[in-house]
Amino acid sequence: MSSRFASIKGVLLDLSGTLHIDNAVTPRAVEALKLLRNTGIKVRFVTNSTKTSDQRLHAKLSKLGFDLSPSEIFTSLSAAKRLVQQRNYRPLLILEDEALEQFTDINQDAPYNAVVIGLAPSKLDYKHMNSAFTALLGGADLVGIHRAKYYASAEDQLSLGPGGFVAALEYAADKKAVLVGKPARAFYELALADMGLLESPESVAMVGDDVLADLGGGAQELGLLRALVKTGKYRDGDESKAEVPLDGVYNTFADFVDAVGS
Repeated sequence: MSSRFASIKGVLLDLSGTLHIDNAVTPRAVEALKLLRNTGIKVRFVTNSTKTSDQRLHAKLSKLGFDLSPSEIFTSLSAAKRLVQQRNYRPLLILEDEALEQFTDINQDAPYNAVVIGLAPSKLDYKHMNSAFTALLGGADLVGIHRAKYYASAEDQLSLGPGGFVAALEYAADKKAVLVGKPARAFYELALADMGLLESPESVAMVGDDVLADLGGGAQELGLLRALVKTGKYRDGDESKAEVPLDGVYNTFADFVDAVGS
């Protein structure tokens, strides 16, 4: 085992781009997850996925062959809902219909006191953006579920993420967005606490395909071990973008697991 990962007790795993890309599993990922669990290392899944509800996401992952329980998945969508509930927001939700299912018990009546924006390809048009802008001018807070620049929509294909749209609203309304997903420190802390490892983050590895959104920000601040995989949104030279050198770079998630078990 690599000395940097010799004492790990937990692993936080990104999903899209790391374990799967849309409906395609990355090489040997299903088998690698089983091997990782067999070591006794605790595993949690942390994802910025906002296109679908947590329930639908778990069903999709199970159909792809992954063995995981809903309670092991920490999504930025659920973190956004938690914030909405804590602050008693009546949000204008710019989300895909399958993600809106998660907010059916939330009061969404105007006047809005928050705009919540995530990755919603069918909603990020002028009409919806202008409605958000109007609500912000009326005093609503801006909540960005995350601000990824892009995501891997298919093998070797990148698509525009919500980050540019969040930035546009910040600029137009002269407001700073509250961010709830990766790489916000509080998001990682939820998963660490669930594993009982909040007091020893240095014993936890974060594995992802985005050197900034997965391995920067809170992951770096907390002192997590950080492993980058060359699948999904990874592009040549991405490792050089890390402010602090990474602890490992692997071709695939399965290669990371091989290194942990060696």
